[in-house]
Amino acid sequence: MRTPRILLFLGLLVVAAQPAFPVAKEIIQLQTQVQQLQDQMTQMRQSFDERMGVMRNLIEQSTDNVNRINSTINDLNKSLQTQHNDVATRNDQLSGQVQALTDSLDELKGRLARISKQLEDLQAQQQNIPQQNIIPGGGGQPAGPGGGGAAPAPAASQAPPPDVLYNNGLRDYNAGKMDLASNEFADYLKYYGTTDLAGNAQFYVADIAFRQGNYAQAVKEYDRVLEQYPGGNKTSAAQLKKGLALIQLGQKDAGVRELQSLIQRYPKSIEAATARDQLRKMGVGTTATSKPIAARRR
Repeated sequence: MRTPRILLFLGLLVVAAQPAFPVAKEIIQLQTQVQQLQDQMTQMRQSFDERMGVMRNLIEQSTDNVNRINSTINDLNKSLQTQHNDVATRNDQLSGQVQALTDSLDELKGRLARISKQLEDLQAQQQNIPQQNIIPGGGGQPAGPGGGGAAPAPAASQAPPPDVLYNNGLRDYNAGKMDLASNEFADYLKYYGTTDLAGNAQFYVADIAFRQGNYAQAVKEYDRVLEQYPGGNKTSAAQLKKGLALIQLGQKDAGVRELQSLIQRYPKSIEAATARDQLRKMGVGTTATSKPIAARRR
């Protein structure tokens, strides 16, 4: 009885064990597939990390390039601004040098004119001297009142000579002694207001007021240059400074019209170039729409 039972038990084990083999195989296949999926996920993660690293490097390089470009643009802007300032400074220096040369030339012309006038006066005096009696034995001296020589010359004027007064004013102006220079130029205009250098003296009186910040007075003085000495060599400079003074006073429209009129009247002058630069900074065109008041008066 024991042997059949054993055989029966073994048979049952065999029957029970038969379905376990296919299940185990499927489990192994599933595990294999899961492992493959995990490996693929790992590879994809590695590939993604590598691509993100490459993208990060590209972004960093692009950012560095943009920063370098911005830095280069800023340097170029600074360089252009510096060059613009240098050009403006050079224009001012050139304008001052031209002004000084013009003043020197005017002074030389004035001296030559005065010398010519003196020579003409001397010739006229020689021609107008009457024939005088010669005292016998008197060594050829002409007879005069009381038996003496020629009559004494009249007293000289108390005003300094025009060239001395003008040169003193110009020297003090260049030295920065504005009050003293203004008084000397005012004296020059008082005593020699009709000479060739009178227009220059009036310009310096106006320019001193401009430099001292008295723009309202400067406009009046520049108007005197434009109205009383319209043919002088300071006309363009006076009109430029008048326009700038009006802008400083807040009278932008009047100042712009003055600068535009200057450009039309003296298009090739240094003052016209300065006026164009000023209008460009203000965002205004260089074409005048109407004549300035001072121009209409002239």
